[in-house]
Amino acid sequence: MMRSVFTIAEAVFFDSIRRRILLAVLVFAGVMVAMIPSLPDYGLGVETAVFGEIALAVTFLASLVVTLGLAVTRVPSEVERRTVYPVLARPVARWQYLVGTWLGTFAMVGVLVAAFTGVDIAVGAVVYGRPLWLLAVGALGIWLEMGVLAAFGIAVSTVVSPVTAIVAEAAFLFVGHSRATLVGEEGALALRAFYPSLDAFNIVAPVTHGNGVPLLYLVSMLVVFVGFVGVLLVIGAALFGGRDL
Repeated sequence: MMRSVFTIAEAVFFDSIRRRILLAVLVFAGVMVAMIPSLPDYGLGVETAVFGEIALAVTFLASLVVTLGLAVTRVPSEVERRTVYPVLARPVARWQYLVGTWLGTFAMVGVLVAAFTGVDIAVGAVVYGRPLWLLAVGALGIWLEMGVLAAFGIAVSTVVSPVTAIVAEAAFLFVGHSRATLVGEEGALALRAFYPSLDAFNIVAPVTHGNGVPLLYLVSMLVVFVGFVGVLLVIGAALFGGRDL
């Protein structure tokens, strides 16, 4: 059962490598990260914190572009080119196809985030004389959030066009980071339990201005990630399963 999933994931991963968008984003973001230390007015004593914030912001934006590009286009393009039919004609369930697509996309984004993080740490070591290892923890949060966004994009793209899926993805990202604004810190506590938040993955402040986050928080972050991805892929499989191909 999982063999088909891994085979599809492998195909998605290597197909993603061939897309030029990955190379373009990687080069652009790498140049930007390398230029961060040359920015003026960091302020004495906070240089590394500011560097870390900007480096993680660049990593987030570059990863978001790649995640959107891969997640919302894969299923529609395969249906349009009819390359999905030979796959589904084999003993491969539609949910296996979706899970494999998500897994390949998630792995590809993971390689990208790891590459950015390696550049961030190397630049930090050269410029400030010490490697900023905590940036890897912040990058982990970014990677997990991209996994959730990939699951949402793949699920939505099974029934709508890529453009509509991108708009839906942007709305999901906004709503996911606006729980405090939309339901309030207080006075709407009854709603908070039913309002999953992507803020669980935002650990930029503690890893750039503090000593990171405790292990228990990382575990809870993984639990939120599994819950998000599981629910979204189940919804996506239901939507794709009911679609008349």
